[in-house]
Amino acid sequence: MHIVVVQVAAAAVDVTKFITACEASSQAKKTATLLKTLSVNALITGEVGVGKKSLASFILPDAFLIDASNFDELLLSLENSENIIITNLDNSPNFERLMQAIKENNVRVVATAKESFSHKMTDDLFSVKFNVPPLRERMEDVEELLKQFISDAMVLFGSNNDFDVSNFKPDLSQNALSLKRQVMMNYLLQDVKDTELMDIIEQYLYDKLGSNSDYRTLLYLYEVPLIKAGLHKFKSQVQLADKLGLNRNTLRKKIAEHKKYIGNKI
Repeated sequence: MHIVVVQVAAAAVDVTKFITACEASSQAKKTATLLKTLSVNALITGEVGVGKKSLASFILPDAFLIDASNFDELLLSLENSENIIITNLDNSPNFERLMQAIKENNVRVVATAKESFSHKMTDDLFSVKFNVPPLRERMEDVEELLKQFISDAMVLFGSNNDFDVSNFKPDLSQNALSLKRQVMMNYLLQDVKDTELMDIIEQYLYDKLGSNSDYRTLLYLYEVPLIKAGLHKFKSQVQLADKLGLNRNTLRKKIAEHKKYIGNKI
């Protein structure tokens, strides 16, 4: 079997649709469109949240989708399907048996896996393999995704309020997944009342309380956001200490104490 390895420099696919803000994203969509017309198996790799599953569903829109960890169900599905999408191929408990079942049943497969996934049998099974890079390498696509998720938030919460992105730092730790979660939470909380915020904190703390030192160990939930907001707003520990009515050394100690969350601001 001839092996074609396609390295997509910047394939922009979010959890619901393709984003083609840059040339590489447009090329990714062209590649996926081509695969829709070819009866070949394809392997899509990349980090969580980059859109592997959406891209696979674009190629095989009517195919049954199943996680490789559901091994018995997957084997049964292979016996009764012409096309199938296997997600998280790297989670398969028996890769050799899975490959054998795919070949025996002559099923067309589009699979997804983490970027680091490697197995000697993949070259034999998948004619096309390509990697979807993380969003941190596709900032043009991040801008478009941000617009889409803000629009989704407006619809979800029934609001026409603007969303200030001037000081917004996208959370791309899980690519589109973390970005969407961040937008939804920030949109919901941007007009939150103090009583509503206290209700949220109360619900969070309810399950956390129980030790003999809860006040001391949970105080960071108040101190960390207060200090981070103050440093961001006033740009100076001296000014922040004055605004908070704290001794400068006390503030420095607090920043050092919460370095895990605040970073090196000393």
